Amino acid sequence: MILTMVACFALTVSVAVSIGLSAILGIYVSDASMLISVKEMYNSINKFPLAAIPFFILAGNIMETGGISRRLVEFAKSLVGGVQGGLPMTCVLTCMIFAAVSGSSVATTFAVGAILIPALIKHGYPTPFAAALQATSAELGVIIPPSIPMILYGVSAEVSIGELFIAGVGPGILVAGGLMLFVWVYCKVKGWGKHDGDDKMKVLPATIKAGWALLMPVIILGGIYGGIFTPTEASAVAVFYALIVGTLIYREIKPRDLGKILSKSALSSAVVMFIIANAGMFAFLITRAGVPDAIGLWLVKVLDSPAMFLLGINLALFAIGMFIETSAAIIVLAPILVPVAVHFGIDPVHFGVIMIINLALGMITPPFGVNLFAASAVAKISVDKIVRDLIPFVLVIVACLMLVTYLPSLSLALRDLVYAK
Repeated sequence: MILTMVACFALTVSVAVSIGLSAILGIYVSDASMLISVKEMYNSINKFPLAAIPFFILAGNIMETGGISRRLVEFAKSLVGGVQGGLPMTCVLTCMIFAAVSGSSVATTFAVGAILIPALIKHGYPTPFAAALQATSAELGVIIPPSIPMILYGVSAEVSIGELFIAGVGPGILVAGGLMLFVWVYCKVKGWGKHDGDDKMKVLPATIKAGWALLMPVIILGGIYGGIFTPTEASAVAVFYALIVGTLIYREIKPRDLGKILSKSALSSAVVMFIIANAGMFAFLITRAGVPDAIGLWLVKVLDSPAMFLLGINLALFAIGMFIETSAAIIVLAPILVPVAVHFGIDPVHFGVIMIINLALGMITPPFGVNLFAASAVAKISVDKIVRDLIPFVLVIVACLMLVTYLPSLSLALRDLVYAK
């Protein structure tokens, strides 16, 4: 099964199809009924928390069309746009705010990148740098809650999604702060962005103009942590709020736009769900074959301490994330690795945050970085031209990942405070 999957990857077959074909082959050679494939694919997506995925994707697309993302950009620029390098810092801050609603890094790339990549280029920033910055900043979409990969991890590892969401706040702020500090210093060194603040609004007018947009993450996250609605219900609330703001308040969404928004969201949701279904079938077969137990025993023998285990897992996940889509990797690997992490005394919520940040790096690393392809499409530049400017950003994320890995309080302090018994 694994050889078939790797061969399909080498032949540039899509991730979902590669996983599905290898699983079908596993069923065939084991002389089991092919009905298992239908049953397990259905079981993989027949889970209530997964309903949040299409809703969050739809909310992100409504925000993009309804003018919400543009107002968030203007607000972020009013805060940090006045300093040298303020426009790249605006990109990071906007992605951080947008991520607090969309839950998707690709949606964040398109929604924010469509505004900020042309603005960065207009202000004299090299196109590859602008694309690399946007692709990296959009990674916050899966770290800052709500997050689609966190929902998948919670379902796969049977961990509280609410606890995962609140555990992602600290690491998300750390990554955003690290990126903002880096671009500020980098622009100082390069001499870029001396006129970034020329057309920025004052803070108060920008805040008033973006008031309804800024209220959105407050309602969504406040509702989740206040116990008013579940993360899944929050996704539906996000859709209705974005639709009301975009149609009735900002009036930028016309009736003719709804069909395009819905079809785009349906296509994106179908892609994610197809990956989940095939990965679930694959995970069922390898679990039935005893692979998770065998890997767990091997890891316990080879990596004899929690620190070594975390280092080894980070290296492995970094390599895996380069070749396997984040959602599929989480569904396949979480049931295997979480029991081993618990054996070493690692909190499964903390381990989930580590896993998600690490695999999110795969979204900005070749050859299958989805954020790279999205950013390159917006910037109208080939992916290979982005890679050189991407390296410093990857190193910043890796440094933040190491801090999150070996300082559990960054993830768990807020969780423990909110969920104190």
